[in-house]
Parts: sequence; C-alpha cells; structure tokens
Amino acid sequence: MSQSFHQNHLRVVSSSLLDTESVDFCARFRKFKRKDHQCQAFVKRVIMSHLFQIIMISTVSLNAFFMVLWTSYKIRYRLFRLFEISEIIFVSIYSSEFSMKVYVDPINYWKDGYNLLDVIIIIIIFIPYALRKIKGKHYTSLHIADGIQSLRILKLITYSRGIRTLITAVGQTVYTVASVLILLFILMYIFAILGFCLFGVPDRGDQKNWGTLAVSFFTLFSLATVDGWTDLQEQLDNRDFAVSRAFTIIFILLASFIFLSMFVGVMIIHTEDSIKKFERELMLERHVTLMEEKQVILRRQQEAVNRLMQTQKNSDYKSFSELVENFKSTLQHTDPTVLDDFGTSLPFINVYFSTLDNQDATICKLQELYYEIVHVLSLMLEDLPQKKQAQSLEKVNEK
Repeated sequence: MSQSFHQNHLRVVSSSLLDTESVDFCARFRKFKRKDHQCQAFVKRVIMSHLFQIIMISTVSLNAFFMVLWTSYKIRYRLFRLFEISEIIFVSIYSSEFSMKVYVDPINYWKDGYNLLDVIIIIIIFIPYALRKIKGKHYTSLHIADGIQSLRILKLITYSRGIRTLITAVGQTVYTVASVLILLFILMYIFAILGFCLFGVPDRGDQKNWGTLAVSFFTLFSLATVDGWTDLQEQLDNRDFAVSRAFTIIFILLASFIFLSMFVGVMIIHTEDSIKKFERELMLERHVTLMEEKQVILRRQQEAVNRLMQTQKNSDYKSFSELVENFKSTLQHTDPTVLDDFGTSLPFINVYFSTLDNQDATICKLQELYYEIVHVLSLMLEDLPQKKQAQSLEKVNEK
C-alpha cells in the first residue's frame, strides 16, 4: 500500500515538474527576441519580390519540362549527365527557398497550408535518394517514387493567386458537393438493386452488365455520364425487357440532368463568389498601394516645404511668396502632385461630367428657343408696316 502510494506520488510530482518545465520553456520562448532584424527584413524582401517569384515559377516550369523529356528513354540515355546536374540544381533551389521562408518566420510558416504542401513536395523529392541508399538501385518500388515526382509542379500553386482562388472555391463546395454525391449514391443504390432484380436474371438476363450489384453500379455510372448508354440499352432490347427503356430514361433524367447539373451549378456558384472576392481583394490592395504612394509624395512635399522654410531663414529672401515663386520656376510638368480635395475623387468627376452634359443640353435647348423667338420677332417686324398701312387706309376712309 505504501509502495503504490509512493509510486503515485512520484508520478504526480514528475507530471507537475514536466508541466512547470513546459510552461517555463513556453515563457522563455515568447520572451525570446531576434537580434537579426535587418537580415530577416532583407530575406523577407527578397522572398516577396517579383523577381524571386519569377525565378521560382521559371524553375518549376523548367523542372516540369525536364521531367517530360525524362520520360523518353532515348533522350534520357543521351542527356543522362544533364539530367543529373539539373536535378541537383532544382533540389538546391527548392531547399534554399524552404530555408529562407523558415528563417523569416519559423513559427507562422507551419500554419499555412500551401507551405505544408511545399514541405510535402520536398519530402517526396528526397524519397528516391533515400530508397536508392537504403534498398539499392534495383528496388522494385523505386519506379513509384520516381513517378510521384510529377507532384513538383504543384509548387506553382504557391505563386499563383488565381489557382489558389479556384482551390478555395473547391474547398468551400465540399459540404454541398458531398450532399449532392450522397443523394446520387442513394439514387444509384436504389436503381442498382432494381436493375439487378429486373435485368440480372440468371436464365435470360444480362449477366455482363447487371449480373451483380457491383457490376450494376458500374453500369449505372456509365448511364449517369451518358457514356455508351445506347449500347447498354441495345443489349437490353435484344433480350426483350419491356421496362428497360423506361428504366434507362428515368435514371438518365434523374442522375445526369438533375444531380450532375446540380453538382456543376454548385461549383460554378462558389467559383464565381471566390472570383468576386479575389477581385475585391485586388482592388483593396491597389487602393492601399495608391494611398501609400500618396503618403510618400506628401512626405516629400512636406520635406520640400520644410527645406524652403529653412532656406528662407538662412537666405536674403524678402518674403515666403518670393521664395515660392522661385521654387515654382524649378518645377516640371512630370512632378507628381497629391490633391486631398473631394474634387479629385472618381465619383465626383463622374457627377461633374454628367452635370456638364446636362448644362450643354440645356444651353442647346435655350439656343433653339432664342432662335425661335428671333424668328417670330422678325416675322412680326415684317408684318408691322403692312398693319400700319392698313390702319392709315382705314382712317382715310372714315374721314
């Protein structure tokens, strides 16, 4: 009894010690501060630069092209040394990229799914080398390890926002698509058993297409994709099954025209939503970039004004306006200028242009009215002498 109590006491003490040590380690790790901020910032700028992305995309594309050439035995035999050297270069570039990204952010790197995909690809790259060292060059499964090297081209996903957008759309449709597939499976299950009972009769039935439940599922899959359904229906017609045509038409209408169309519609809807979200993110990034550029220009202008003020204090200019006039003479038409007025916004410009168009239309109408008024006045002036003569004649007649 005392021994068991002593053992339990030791376990509790040891577990408490491990907990305290883990807590201390986490606290120390959080307090740890890097001292290579400049080098880290430089490596981060290199990774985020467009030149680095172009180099990585070119490397992955060139590696994929070399793998296409590697599938030809004649080319592989002639350029064997070139393939070996290029493989060393490609693996070195991928490893360097991995090392640089881990160096920049060793913790958050593992939180990104695309970075984990890169790690898996690097592990796949080293599998053939490990098998050759451990099992030898004549290992039977070595061709499988060489075949999965085609997954290297998936590294392009990391550097393509469009592909990532499509993958995000596919990921968002998982639950909806799973529901559609479950309904399709239930439909195929019902029709598979029904077809097995109707057309899989041992005596005169179609044993090749409906003889077992597994074969019935495969046949229904062909009907759902509308692939060779006429040949399947012809085989049923040759055996004089009365309800075969109704069975085939009903299943194709339900499976192909409803469920598969529903599947495509769900994919299109989520893909369109992801594309719109991607476009909004691009517009937001452009707006942020534009604001940053405006802030840089404003800082430059403020610095220029401060230099002018300092120059005024240290020179013999009479006033600040004279200093500004001399500064204007040094400006060029290519110098950027930032205006914070509301009149520089695109909505205001559109409203202003539409207002100008309305003013032009109003002026045109007023001009037409003025022309009509002038024409009427001219006619009245032409008729005025005749009226005067008529009045004078009437007065003479009255006398």
